Amino acid sequence: MTAAFLFPADPLRPRAVDEHFAAQAAVVRAAGGRVALIDHHALLQGKTDAAVRRVPADLGPAWYRGWMIPSDRYADLATAGVDLLTTPAEYRRAHELPGWYADFAAVTPASVWTSDLDTDLAGLVASLGGGPAIVKDFVKSRKEEWTEACYVPDLADTATLTRVVRTFVERQADWLAGGIVVRKYEEWEHGEARVWWLDGVPILVGPHPDTPDLKPRPDLSGVPSGALPRFATTDLARRTDGAWRVVEVGDGQVSDLPTTVDPMTLIPALMSFQLV
Repeated sequence: MTAAFLFPADPLRPRAVDEHFAAQAAVVRAAGGRVALIDHHALLQGKTDAAVRRVPADLGPAWYRGWMIPSDRYADLATAGVDLLTTPAEYRRAHELPGWYADFAAVTPASVWTSDLDTDLAGLVASLGGGPAIVKDFVKSRKEEWTEACYVPDLADTATLTRVVRTFVERQADWLAGGIVVRKYEEWEHGEARVWWLDGVPILVGPHPDTPDLKPRPDLSGVPSGALPRFATTDLARRTDGAWRVVEVGDGQVSDLPTTVDPMTLIPALMSFQLV
């Protein structure tokens, strides 16, 4: 018995896989695997029964491959009877920075966080010292709005820190995940690597979706792979001093596959996962 797969349905063609994930679903089907569809929009709205109405009751243990899902909404899938190979607890641990940070503190930028949006920011960042930092939530940053809602040139400048945090929170609005994270800024060389792990073993080392044509070769020796959840990704970048650093950890189910990477390099490994 091989693992089945859940994919988001196309919003305009609810019986078809969302175009962004169609090539991955095709690999599953070509290998004789089972594919089921969920309504991603309905799931985000909390309409769980509507979201899973096309999931067969006998689908069996399944991976999800699709758009990001807030941790609470992912847990809804399990309560709706979907047999998820990544449990809600494992998903949250990989998907949200507070879940993975302690195990990776030695190889990732120093970070602090809070769920209290009215917290004393100067007190929150005191342990980080001065110098530059970035602001994000438990899952995402707004790096495309670098100066307005992401980068703080000096944490000692509380006024600027406050402005950036407020702008970030306002623009994230209902998409704010968990709370506020402040991370020390580290200067990277251009181009990150995305590494896909299954039970602590790297099954695919490739480019990051933001730089799909680059092919960095990261040093994985410092990654505490034994601390990773069942199916996870790590984004790594080489700091300007030559050290490879973990930029982010993510749940492998909602980590995007770069356009230059053949789904055949990922999907068969997930299909052959030993079900117990």
